[in-house]
Amino acid sequence: MMQSICLIISCLLIGGITILPAQVSQITIQRIELMPNEPSPYSMRDWKKVAISYDSFVYDINKTGQYLPLVFTRPQGTNYPQNPSFGLDSYVGTNSNNNGEAVNVLPSLVGATLVGVDKTNQYGMNWVLMSQDYFNKNNGENLYLNNIGGHSGADWWYDMMPNVWFYQLYDLYGKKGDAENQFKLIADRMAEAVRKMGGKTTPWTRAFMDYRAYDFLHMTPNPDGVHEPEAAGAYAWLLYNAYKQNGDRNYLQAAEWSMEYLTNLGSNPSYELQLPYGAYIAAKMNAEIGTKYDVPKFLFWIFNRGPLRGWGTIVGKWNGYDVSGLVGEANDAGNDYAFQLNGLQQAGQLAPLVRYDKRFARAIGKWILNVANATRLMFPGFLPASHQDSHTWSDLYDPDGVIGYEALREKDAGLDLVSTGDAKKGGWAGTNLSLYSTSSIGYLGAILETTNEDKILKIDLLKTDFFRDTAYPSYLLFNPFATTKSVLINVGPAPVDIYDVVSESFLAQNVTGATSISISGNKAVSIVLAPAGGT
Repeated sequence: MMQSICLIISCLLIGGITILPAQVSQITIQRIELMPNEPSPYSMRDWKKVAISYDSFVYDINKTGQYLPLVFTRPQGTNYPQNPSFGLDSYVGTNSNNNGEAVNVLPSLVGATLVGVDKTNQYGMNWVLMSQDYFNKNNGENLYLNNIGGHSGADWWYDMMPNVWFYQLYDLYGKKGDAENQFKLIADRMAEAVRKMGGKTTPWTRAFMDYRAYDFLHMTPNPDGVHEPEAAGAYAWLLYNAYKQNGDRNYLQAAEWSMEYLTNLGSNPSYELQLPYGAYIAAKMNAEIGTKYDVPKFLFWIFNRGPLRGWGTIVGKWNGYDVSGLVGEANDAGNDYAFQLNGLQQAGQLAPLVRYDKRFARAIGKWILNVANATRLMFPGFLPASHQDSHTWSDLYDPDGVIGYEALREKDAGLDLVSTGDAKKGGWAGTNLSLYSTSSIGYLGAILETTNEDKILKIDLLKTDFFRDTAYPSYLLFNPFATTKSVLINVGPAPVDIYDVVSESFLAQNVTGATSISISGNKAVSIVLAPAGGT
């Protein structure tokens, strides 16, 4: 039995006696403590169903009507002319026709795959293979960039995240097309850039990464504009996973130089969505290779307001609706601006973090409950029509409300709480219904499942834990109520022992099918379904 526990947590076997590490207390994050345990009004959408419907809608090349279809194909790729290519409109009614963005295309493929869609064979297309045209090899960049034929060096998150999402696709689909070659070239480019930014072994020196972006073609940093040092987290995520994939210690060293830069920063760098990737990979590296990166510091940064645009996590009610948990410009001054994409991506990264640092099980469980509830307000049908600036198109063409808005603004045009975005005001599109935002909805849909107890969610800790080692099914459940609740978990037909990593105890043993577990009020459990009677 004890050996199966040791597969879940670190153990020491001394003289035949198993010594378990002492239980670690839960760490609270003050910004999350300001959020309600029980958000109200409460309405949890079936986000998995939304994600599947969204995917089938936006990838249907035969859709007709105003602004439809939303997907377009090219008979021949730019970087891979032997294959066709494709793109998605960034917004419904975009003015940039046939100008797809990788920050829209690639997470849409990952999100759909996470909820069970095979994107190599849908509507007669292999979308995964076709997406490889966003790998810019013809111009010498040898990276995934936001545009086909684009160049790096203007904005770090637009340059880094397409490569992160390709790595996720690689983990899901493997060596399709040129994926294996692309995987290595990206790792080599990232490692070289980190060395150019000062990372070295003799003497051991961390990189310096306080820039706006990095020009990979000329291997020079861009010091102009608003700096994005949180990109160090995306570098570490890519490089550590490259190391896990092929064992090249050069990648591990570059990941460490990146993470050491991030953890030694003196001020909050949070700006878009790369810091949650850094927090997750820091916890994973700590657990797997024994580093001691400051995960609490990263999480406090992520949730608290930072100096860049007041970026952080929203707290409170707008016009009577709980919006706590959303991510964006959290100015706390009556003009907050929350963005759909950022909350979805953050949830995808912080859920699996709990596997590697259980001290945050309760905090992250509570936050995910809030963000999953409030995200519905960014979709048609959940606010009065007068508080949605593009409802006319949705009412006619998207009655199920599966294409969401880019953002939610606390005050706009004299109204409190409006589903909106930047596209209409910026003249980029005819609506603020945003594909580049909603294309990540599968990350939320993949990790969430409701239970018999309203407001107690079962959060899958493996779905978005990319490049993970083999693991037993693992779930996080937070009880927001003041009293103990019994929650039914369907463990399947094979007998299992339900082990709670937080309390380091078995909640049930040798059970099958629907099994009830008790969760104390205002507490979380992080359960693992281990084979019954393991040896």
